[in-house]
Amino acid sequence: MEKFSYEANGYNRIEVNQFVSDVISQTEGIITKCKEQSAEIEQLKAELTHYKSLEDTLKNAIMKAEETGDNIKRVAREESRVIVTSAKNNASRIVNEALLKAEKIENNAELLEKNMNIFKRKLKLIMEQQMAVVDEIDVLELDPR
Repeated sequence: MEKFSYEANGYNRIEVNQFVSDVISQTEGIITKCKEQSAEIEQLKAELTHYKSLEDTLKNAIMKAEETGDNIKRVAREESRVIVTSAKNNASRIVNEALLKAEKIENNAELLEKNMNIFKRKLKLIMEQQMAVVDEIDVLELDPR
């Protein structure tokens, strides 16, 4: 606290007026500074609200991306399962067709072998008959009748 000098009617007016003027000036400075700080606080609150909104948006985007990734993985697993099942079915069909063809070829081979044996017997019989004819010709030529 400041001390003022005395005059005839009390304290020195100039000193008191100067002190009051200083106090008013300092108070106005404090008020101005408080207003500036209040404005800055409001601006910072607005920015904080904006950043919280961005944070929420990013959180939602991350959650959606994770959901989408999970959905893509699920669909890929399902498609893989369908492809594998289809491949197994196709493989089974191909194997069955090959087995049927092999069985048909074996049956044809057996039939050809049987036909070949029949042909050999008939040919042998014909050859024997022809040999008998040849033998008969020899007998006929030898016999001068």
